[in-house]
Amino acid sequence: MYTYSAYNLCIHSEIPFPELVSEDTAQLPDVVISLRKITDSEAESADGEDRILGLIEDPSRVCRFLAEFGSKIIVEPAPGMENDVLRPYILGPMFAVLLRQRGLLILHASSVAINDEAIAFLGHSGWGKSTLASAFYNQGYSLLTDDLMAIQVEGRHPITFPGYPYVRLLPDSAASLGYDFKSLIPINSLVPKRNNSLMRGFPQKPFPLKRLYVLENVARSQNEIESLQLQESLVELIRHSRVMNILTTKDFISSHLRQCSELLRKVPVYRLKRQHSLAALPNIVQLVEEDVTKSANVQPHTLKTAV
Repeated sequence: MYTYSAYNLCIHSEIPFPELVSEDTAQLPDVVISLRKITDSEAESADGEDRILGLIEDPSRVCRFLAEFGSKIIVEPAPGMENDVLRPYILGPMFAVLLRQRGLLILHASSVAINDEAIAFLGHSGWGKSTLASAFYNQGYSLLTDDLMAIQVEGRHPITFPGYPYVRLLPDSAASLGYDFKSLIPINSLVPKRNNSLMRGFPQKPFPLKRLYVLENVARSQNEIESLQLQESLVELIRHSRVMNILTTKDFISSHLRQCSELLRKVPVYRLKRQHSLAALPNIVQLVEEDVTKSANVQPHTLKTAV
């Protein structure tokens, strides 16, 4: 059994995860990951909430998983499915379901720490979240999450938990950031990206969430930050939430809307309009740095009624 930490959890796993931070501890696990067949009785007991049965469709194969009570993931791979193909699915949608069971809001976002606070970049795959987070890392900031961001909304200040110190980069992004793509870690033969370790300064504590930037998938002639109105912000949070196609019960949908509304009471949301040029990354980093610095007196949206 392998022992890791991620998202402020102690994880015991039957399969190795090079992406995760290894732990040498006798601590009881918060999460156990097992690799075996899901029994008929286990599948029949799935209720869509405490026990969630999900399917992952690899190009020509189907992998089943069962997430239970936010503390267990049973993975039933398709015949011949290798661990390097399984790992991204476990760390992506399967873990998103489990974290959601634990009451966290899960966004499709990468995040970094600036002045002991977290800022996040929301966007779909291929929109440049990892590349932008890497650009901040190259300027001395710590990576917190790549792709999957878990937020505890309750409390005076929402907090986010560090995931694992890796980002996925394409060859052109790696080159623009000063990395030799061939020296990066392959994920598997189905993924054109490679893993890049951003271990320096990787934290082991949660950070208060300062602000959210929604990335545009439209090329602009200049870089600009635009404040979003309440309704726009809510739409973007829902749009960039993870595994909503799996968490379809009335209770999950209702709690998700409440969490999004609560987050908007405390954290401002902006749209980051940018040039789609890797050469523009330093200017984008500087723009966000300046925006974070001047934002001390900016208040998040005030909601008159709950959603």
